[in-house]
Amino acid sequence: MSEFFKNVDKIKYEGKGSDNPLAFKYYNPDEVIGGKTMKEHLRFAVAYWHTFQGTGKDPFGDGTALRPWDNITDPMDLAKAKVEANFELCEKLGVPFFCFHDRDIAPEASTLRETNKRLDEIVALIKEYMKTSSVKLLWGTTNAFGNPRFVHGASTSPNADVFAFAASQVKKAMEITLELGGQNYVFWGGREGYETLLNTDMKLELDNMGRFLGMAVDYAKEIGFKGQFLIEPKPKEPTKHQYDFDTATVVGFLKTYGLEKSFKMNIEANHATLAAHTFQHELMTARINGLFGSIDANQGDLLLGWDTDQFPTNIYDTTMAMYEVIKAGGFTTGGLNFDSKVRRGSFEPTDLFYAHIAGMDTFAKGLKVAYKMASEAKFDKIIEERYASYKSGIGSDIVNRKVGFKELEKYALENDQIKNVSGRQEVLEGMLNNYILND
Repeated sequence: MSEFFKNVDKIKYEGKGSDNPLAFKYYNPDEVIGGKTMKEHLRFAVAYWHTFQGTGKDPFGDGTALRPWDNITDPMDLAKAKVEANFELCEKLGVPFFCFHDRDIAPEASTLRETNKRLDEIVALIKEYMKTSSVKLLWGTTNAFGNPRFVHGASTSPNADVFAFAASQVKKAMEITLELGGQNYVFWGGREGYETLLNTDMKLELDNMGRFLGMAVDYAKEIGFKGQFLIEPKPKEPTKHQYDFDTATVVGFLKTYGLEKSFKMNIEANHATLAAHTFQHELMTARINGLFGSIDANQGDLLLGWDTDQFPTNIYDTTMAMYEVIKAGGFTTGGLNFDSKVRRGSFEPTDLFYAHIAGMDTFAKGLKVAYKMASEAKFDKIIEERYASYKSGIGSDIVNRKVGFKELEKYALENDQIKNVSGRQEVLEGMLNNYILND
């Protein structure tokens, strides 16, 4: 096995007093919090696409990334080298999982049959590395948006041949996810949306998307894939309006097509930003609907209007995210996948380690603060008190549907001198500050 990151040893926990950029300050994988280690709580994963496929290219300039495998020209040799680099990076970081799109791990050939042969060859290599490594597959997915054939979408394409091609691609990706022991399979509709309604049959496209996901559920049963299906919402990019706009939209979609028992949510922080929501909002929406599954861990730049996929370093966001994870009962098959890319100016190989360390430390700190908040339950008590009027009297009758408009009108006529209580938002935000700053 080649060593691609020769100047980096296994990353160790040195504590918050350390100034070593190649050491963890807050992430101690063996530290036990609430009966589980940090490693078990956080279930970190490396994203194959950004980490090994990203070049730093943007709409205004060529790629800047310098990588140890840049001198490899044969596409399949390059793919094999990236498999080695993936296991080396994960093992040196102590990250227990990785995840990929099918086209991340093997280059597309001129025919689907040849492409599938390439996938089989790379999957066999990954299986060999898994025999001696503790690194596992968190989830697999399909890139049904990059190739020009998907210009009008995949399952929502007006071209039935494209629908069929996308189905064959997902079929194969599900099979290799099963073969590699993947714990989840993610659906992200990269181009499942529209640019203009002047040429769009929205009803047919939504129905076809529902049919497509239903076929996936059927095939999972056929091959014995028992992993969790996840949907990742995003409101825009690359299409102007995507059908999986946000968590609430996906909840409605799943219930419309009778799929709510087969899918959960993979929430991305930067996608929440694009939908004009907070990360916590999307996680809570998934949680209260019983659909919380996994997380794409990143953050966006609030001064930019697109998906920047930055490594997460905002303690407030990670604290509130982990607060929701804890309230959801923690991860089961899901985890924290770093759907994050180093900045274009951070082009050296070691920057991949610096970035992941920063993200892992930020979520570790968020976990510790969130666990303390959840354990002390101060915010829960405040919320309970705020809604106390629904525990008895007319409020209890409303909740239990014992009254209608006529009864409520009678009550209101006799109790029309209403007195509200302050929400005290600033007090609560100060409490949150104290948890974060004093931990």
